Order: sequence, then C-alpha cells, then structure tokens
Amino acid sequence: MFNHIVIGTNDIERARRFYDQVLGVLGAGGAMPHQAKSGHHRLFYRHDGGTLGIAQPINDEPATIANGGTIAFRCTSPEQVHAFHDTAVAQGGVSIEEPPGLRTDSLGQFYLAYVRDPDGNKLCAVHRPRPA
Repeated sequence: MFNHIVIGTNDIERARRFYDQVLGVLGAGGAMPHQAKSGHHRLFYRHDGGTLGIAQPINDEPATIANGGTIAFRCTSPEQVHAFHDTAVAQGGVSIEEPPGLRTDSLGQFYLAYVRDPDGNKLCAVHRPRPA
C-alpha cells in the first residue's frame, strides 16, 4: 500500500547517526543522501520494498512530531524487536509506553516495542508470531 514515508528532523546529521544504526538492525543499508533544489537535505533508507525519508522541512519551520502518528517497522523475531529498541535507546531515542514484550488484544498477538527518535517521532518495532 505504501511507497514511502517522510518525517522531519531538526538535525540531519543526528538523524543519520540514529537511523543508520536503528534501521541497520532490520538489514537496511545506510542513508542515501539527497539535496533538494531548495537546498534542503534529505536522507532516504530503502529496504524490503519501502522507503523512509528523513528531511529538513522545506518551509524552513521547525520539524514537529505527528501527534497520534506512529511508524511501525516489521521485525522477523522478538529478538529483533529487542535489538531495534535497545539500539534506538543507545542512539539517543527514548523508550515509551510498556517495555518491549508480547501484547494480546482482539487483533491477535504482537511482540512490540515503542520508542521516540531524537526528534520525537514515534516508532514501533513489531513482530507477529505465527498462530500455533
């Protein structure tokens, strides 16, 4: 359904350090830098058919978080969820909500971890166990 998602940053180099490490846990390569005609810098991470863009806002206003917004990254195991979480925290992210772990609700079981990146964007690492 999605081709790409772009989020803003107020510090492109800090964002590069954070996302190079965190998305590296998922197997994504390093950032592909891009400079728009406007002179604004962007980073693009491509993996598994999707693209995440990190960009300086082109309106020159400060980047702000999307209240209620979450970007979820598919993980292959509970261990990868933990590695995503721990790497994010080690790179300046903040662990939020409950600790990483198994959650069950009306939609089934999910192994989840939530963090905020250094700009405050809410990220989720999710693994869906196969039904027994």
